[in-house]
Amino acid sequence: MEPCFDIAHLAHVEMYTDKFDESLDFFLRVYGLTLSAQEENSAYLRAWDDYEFHTLKLTRHHTTGVGHIAYRASSPEALERRVKAIEESGYKVLGWVDGDQGHGRAFRFEDPFGHVFEIYYDTVRYQPPEEHKPALKNIASRYHGQGCHPRRLDHLNLLASDVTEFRRFMQTCLGSRVTEMIQLDNGRIGGCWFTINNKGYDLACTEEHGKGNARLHHVTYATDTREEILRAADIFLENGVHIETGPHKHAIQGTFFLYVWEPAGNRVELANAGARLILAPDWEPVVWTEAERRKGQAWGLKTIETFHTHGTPPVETKGD
Repeated sequence: MEPCFDIAHLAHVEMYTDKFDESLDFFLRVYGLTLSAQEENSAYLRAWDDYEFHTLKLTRHHTTGVGHIAYRASSPEALERRVKAIEESGYKVLGWVDGDQGHGRAFRFEDPFGHVFEIYYDTVRYQPPEEHKPALKNIASRYHGQGCHPRRLDHLNLLASDVTEFRRFMQTCLGSRVTEMIQLDNGRIGGCWFTINNKGYDLACTEEHGKGNARLHHVTYATDTREEILRAADIFLENGVHIETGPHKHAIQGTFFLYVWEPAGNRVELANAGARLILAPDWEPVVWTEAERRKGQAWGLKTIETFHTHGTPPVETKGD
């Protein structure tokens, strides 16, 4: 399949929280994002070198999880091409919506598992106020050093009961390529890592083990160095944040990582992937076997069980 570059990059993620004030405090004071704007029920947040108005929309809700996932198209014409492909794909179309504060109108559609996606082109570039203007004109805003201070949005991980079908959705609707994947002994695909540019991945999908729908596994922001993740672990510790696992190094994608749960229970990651890029236009997916995957991380402790079972929103059980 010829690579498709109609989509430029992962743009933002809307995260639901049923503890809005606590979650907002976490993302600003502890995690180290900055606030671009706030409405009654939503806050628009970004990392210090994200060029767009926001990369995380935090929304007050009755539960947790993901509201929508947004990608920016590479041009107005590319947007129209993708819209046409999505309309002809057979996947659920939600149609055009007015944009948020950070972008113009967007075209929404849905994967077979209930996750809502949108694509748009017209965007709002972040214009830093005087106190956030950088010393260097080639970065988006000043390096503020607040909290864990990640540099940019990196990726997210969604859960789906059929990763093969999710793969078909991503390739058909967004033109994504698979860079790495897990092939289970029973024939199912246990996980796929997707890219729409030359990053190692911007979205991962792993198998849903909790019998839920439209669930989020985690959202990740990137740091410049591994050392910043070690510093972040101390910051999380001092602020009573639940550290789930890490710092360790993933075998898949080679990422140095740390996972925590923000106050409402959504999993958030800090990651450093180094300089790993997918430059080969004829890249073939790296396939990991179940036995290889069972070995766990490249190094570090064995993967904690909650990493395979915890997602948001929580799955209701009988008696709840």
